[in-house]
Amino acid sequence: MLKPESVAKSDSMLKVENIDVYYGSIHAVKNVSFEVAQGEIVTLIGANGAGKSTILKTISGLLRAKSGKMSFMGRDISSIEAYALTQLGLSHVPEGRRIFQQLTVEENLEMGGYMRSKEENMETIEDIYKKFPRIRERKRQIAGTLSGGEQQMLAIGRSIMSHPKLVMMDEPSMGLAPVLVQQIFDIIQELNRAGTTILLVEQNALMALSIAHRGYVLETGKIVLSSNAKDLLNNDDVKKAYLGG
Repeated sequence: MLKPESVAKSDSMLKVENIDVYYGSIHAVKNVSFEVAQGEIVTLIGANGAGKSTILKTISGLLRAKSGKMSFMGRDISSIEAYALTQLGLSHVPEGRRIFQQLTVEENLEMGGYMRSKEENMETIEDIYKKFPRIRERKRQIAGTLSGGEQQMLAIGRSIMSHPKLVMMDEPSMGLAPVLVQQIFDIIQELNRAGTTILLVEQNALMALSIAHRGYVLETGKIVLSSNAKDLLNNDDVKKAYLGG
């Protein structure tokens, strides 16, 4: 078992405190606490079933914690509905992309900006096309016919249509060829440099820690280690468990 190490952030944008989440009688997330400061990339790493996706779904209001508290920009969001969190500036790119398969690429983007004016959306869509030239080329194409990498680009693009302060990304590299994985992680870094805070859930621990500022390691629903990303990359236990070392 890895030994826990606390890393505190005083300027937290997102703060999760002692949450417990259940699926029926299954205790999936156990007394989890962590923080994400403004401007950071923070990653949650761990094996399948460790509770990573469950944590993101709980933060975004798709699941409810049985106990604990969550706050975003100083506001308690423990009981806020998912749609209202988008208005507060929190966006979620779910595992499996979850794009609108029957809509075109551009219609998917427009759905991401449903709260904003047409003029604002047009400007944002143009910015997204600059970031994702392949999406521009396919803007009239039915989204369900895109490749896996293109669908992931679209999912990320749709998530930033609402101009979020924090984007949560769940397994953005899943099922992608290595060259596309690198491209997706380059885009994540670009978004962060432009001012977007990122909470990243990723099984590709090496890639995640290579771009993150800090990381948390989960095992069977518990955080067992937390530190800056460089230290986690050099941690022998992390190497053995997640980096093939």
